[in-house]
Amino acid sequence: MPARIQPVILCGGSGTRLWPTSRTSLPKQFVPLLGPHSTFQQTLLRLQGPLFARPIVVANRDHRCLVEKQAAAIDAAVTLLLEPERRDSGPAILAACTLVARQDPEAVVLVLPSDHIVTEPRAFRRAVASALPAARAGRLVTFGIEADHASTEYGWIRPGIRVEARCHAVDTFAEKPDAARAATYLADRWLWNSGNFLMRADTLCGEYAAFDPDTAAAAVLAVEAAADEGGVLALDAEGFAGTHKTSLDFAVMEKTSRAAVARMRCGWSDVGNWNALWAISERDDLGNVSRGAAELFDSEGCFVSSDGMVTSLVGVRDLVVVAEKDAILVADRSRCGDVRKMVEILRSKGRPQAEWHASSHRPWGSYRVLEASDGFQVKRITVAPGGRLSLQKHRHRAEHWVVVRGCARVTVDDTVADYRESEHIFIPLGAIHRLENPGNDDVELIEVQLGSYLGEDDIVRLEDAYHRA
Repeated sequence: MPARIQPVILCGGSGTRLWPTSRTSLPKQFVPLLGPHSTFQQTLLRLQGPLFARPIVVANRDHRCLVEKQAAAIDAAVTLLLEPERRDSGPAILAACTLVARQDPEAVVLVLPSDHIVTEPRAFRRAVASALPAARAGRLVTFGIEADHASTEYGWIRPGIRVEARCHAVDTFAEKPDAARAATYLADRWLWNSGNFLMRADTLCGEYAAFDPDTAAAAVLAVEAAADEGGVLALDAEGFAGTHKTSLDFAVMEKTSRAAVARMRCGWSDVGNWNALWAISERDDLGNVSRGAAELFDSEGCFVSSDGMVTSLVGVRDLVVVAEKDAILVADRSRCGDVRKMVEILRSKGRPQAEWHASSHRPWGSYRVLEASDGFQVKRITVAPGGRLSLQKHRHRAEHWVVVRGCARVTVDDTVADYRESEHIFIPLGAIHRLENPGNDDVELIEVQLGSYLGEDDIVRLEDAYHRA
């Protein structure tokens, strides 16, 4: 029986065009955009069955806990490969293929972004199987989506001569076109470039070395010096920093003579912005999409989503309204591509909402910011059973904790004690402390921080079970 395909799932994107739902602390691949599962979970579910081996997930260190929690929630086993920094898709794919090639150079690798939606998974799997002969023969296969409109949001591919069953050589790669060129591409049956790839590990490594030998050598160093962090493989930071930051398309696919394209029609979308999500969502008779605590009256063609706050639209057309607990977006649906520019403005003004959600996930649990102002901040902290925060201290703040549910074990300098509902703990400025949950149920606390600086980087970790710096 032929070896199974080795999936590699890329989880490094930040998805700023879907702000405020998608942010650096919780990017779009970990958000349920369509249905009950996140797009990362949907990607894992597409890979179930005898055709595929255990997926390798390439993710940023900050998202390790999200990957592990969401995979566990759907009983999906993964191998996690941590990037020390984002270097775009090229180095991430190369590092994963270098790792795979050490075990089996001829292994066929399927590279999938984690933030795409596929509504017809069976059609997706059929397309992958049909491209296997070309990949095994040494082709670098990209999957081209059969276009149904003249999109200016996607790159395009012009297929050339047939090289294998169901695959054609790539004649031309084209970047996102203007409307006139997109219409020409559509008429000439060009394909959208999906950013999904199928190829042998050794073929990819060899082609990368031919076009960018410095990056290829650096990737080998990053893999060879990778550290095992509690069953997770962390690429060596110094080696990985030697790679050139670029996409696989620019690094290899647009240069190689081995590029091939397989047609795919599987209900694919990269969900690049709110308008794209509106287009693939179920709409009412007036073309509206409504989620959460939202109400519409005399409105058409709108997308409205609310995370708890009652959000009402009256007499408007073609708007996107997204209400999170700490940020609200209102945009013309035709201008959704400019949301990224707004995020850049927020960053330039130092708005933390550009990067961070009011709720943040951690390996030990999560927290939500309830109130924040000059000199103080209030959080609700949830520690999962067995969760253990780092042994730490702060340079700029003191903290008050009140247990509202469960039993919390707290270390303050040389004292360790258990605290239950309604009991209070004071953490003085500079005190070495730790919070943990020794029980079988969640522990919840209200934390009040007081000090001259309350940023998350005011944490000096002395010991951490999750290998964070």
